[in-house]
Amino acid sequence: MTTIRAYSATAPGEPLKAVEYEAGALGADEVEVAVEYCGICHSDLSVWKNEWGNSIYPLVPGHEVIGRITAVGTHAKKVKVGDRVGIGWNSSSCMCCHQCLSGDQHLCHDALPTMIGHHGGWAERLRCHWAWAIPIPEELDPKTTGPLLCGGITVFAPLAAFDVKPTAHVGVVGIGGLGHMALQFANAWGCEVTAFTSSPGKTDEAHGFGAHNVLSSRDSDSIRSIKGSLDMLLVTVNVPLDWSAYMSTLAPHGRMHVVGAVPEPIPIAAFDLIGGQRSVSGSPTGAPVSMATMLEFAARHDVEPETEQFPMSEVNEALARLESGKARYRIVLKADF
Repeated sequence: MTTIRAYSATAPGEPLKAVEYEAGALGADEVEVAVEYCGICHSDLSVWKNEWGNSIYPLVPGHEVIGRITAVGTHAKKVKVGDRVGIGWNSSSCMCCHQCLSGDQHLCHDALPTMIGHHGGWAERLRCHWAWAIPIPEELDPKTTGPLLCGGITVFAPLAAFDVKPTAHVGVVGIGGLGHMALQFANAWGCEVTAFTSSPGKTDEAHGFGAHNVLSSRDSDSIRSIKGSLDMLLVTVNVPLDWSAYMSTLAPHGRMHVVGAVPEPIPIAAFDLIGGQRSVSGSPTGAPVSMATMLEFAARHDVEPETEQFPMSEVNEALARLESGKARYRIVLKADF
């Protein structure tokens, strides 16, 4: 039996406490990873509070893990002890369904979230299927790379999946944990980038992250001033917006792509779609190959999340910081067991 120390909650919103759990024998297809760093994102907050109604307690959150492999199952492939890897939203998938065999493992019906029904990364060690242990390029700083495994792939994947051209004009709504990475990726992709923010004080920061233009996300007249110009509009926020105004920004064949968990239905007029043959879509994170490609792209183009660091022993303080909205822009926990 393997004993692992971790931080766990036994009920929604309950402060996390130091615990130990028995992990059992390592599976044949699994690897065990010694956690060095693990990011915190709003998904952790939502799962901790059971806002989505699918949390399982006792809960060990954490799904932006950076660490080194310490043990390898007998059937694991292309990994070895000592490799630095990252684990994101999923820790395994069935590897035999249509989605998995098509390279869309993240869409597998049986994909196992790293922190729902599985002990997550706010721990000294974590286990996952070997295919979901993503190699970390040496050029990336392990202290700041964790958020790329969730927020980074979430905003990178649409650029690749929808064949966004480097000549495209891309808009990003929200300059927060997701949005500040989206600006960097879209700029490095070669696109002209417009940022939409509700905080005038973030204008200079948005430019620093790669935005060529910055507009108010709450001023409908300002939004409509770029009518018909965007090839892709990436919505990273989780609040209701003037959706008609945002649809007006799309060029013919333009796409509004939603990656923020907006809690209310999004009303879209049929003629806003039909008139310019426009689309509305959404996506989760990404498959292992997509994640590896994203990390290689980030290393090549110096895309790096802006982070604040807390020791993992101060996880409750870090959660409070995230919930306050004051984090700039992602929080990373350093394992200090």
